[in-house]
Amino acid sequence: MMKQKLRCFFASLLAAASSHARNPETLQLRSLGTAPPNPTRRVVLVHGFLETGSAFRILQKRLEKLGVECLIPKLNPSDGRGGLEGLAERLKRDIDSNYGPEQPICIIAFSMGGIVSRHYLQTLGGASRCQKLFTISSPHHGTQAAWIYPTKGAGQMRPGSQFLADLAESQGRLGEMPVVSYRTPMDLIILPPVSSVWDRAVNLEYPVLLHPLMLTSDALLADLERRLLE
Repeated sequence: MMKQKLRCFFASLLAAASSHARNPETLQLRSLGTAPPNPTRRVVLVHGFLETGSAFRILQKRLEKLGVECLIPKLNPSDGRGGLEGLAERLKRDIDSNYGPEQPICIIAFSMGGIVSRHYLQTLGGASRCQKLFTISSPHHGTQAAWIYPTKGAGQMRPGSQFLADLAESQGRLGEMPVVSYRTPMDLIILPPVSSVWDRAVNLEYPVLLHPLMLTSDALLADLERRLLE
């Protein structure tokens, strides 16, 4: 009888190990002592200009510990050479392929990602499924820094561009969606820094030293987490 119990015990261990091998993400979550992702909180992290999404590493880990499932689409080409419309269409495809066409999501977008996300929401129908939008150091009114890069996407982020004018005109399509725009007065990429102020959003300023460090500010990330989960 004892031998039979031992065989059953080791068989269950092998089955569990096999399950973990097939699903390494589950193993990682359990090793961190966290619960599986909450299916009602699917967050899409939209990266910025010349980025791959790696800048979200700190935020992603924090959110996953709270049970939030994170998706980081790759916006290629990340220099916007084909225009921001193409990046928004890529964003839509990635969201739909991972979550279907109707599952609710929230979006957290950094820099150029905020402008791409707005086009997805306001022009490609994404607003119908998005519960909340957070932008971090996004050039809602353009940035003078975009003049130093020659691509179409950079041109669309210059102050006074038709692309930004169209976004301003169609922002009513966001409906009652809660929107927050985070900014720093010391931003050397969003020029002038007040370009991140968006009349449609709750605008919050944090004295972060540099543009990329916005995604490492504990105070900012704590506020974002609270607003996301409330």
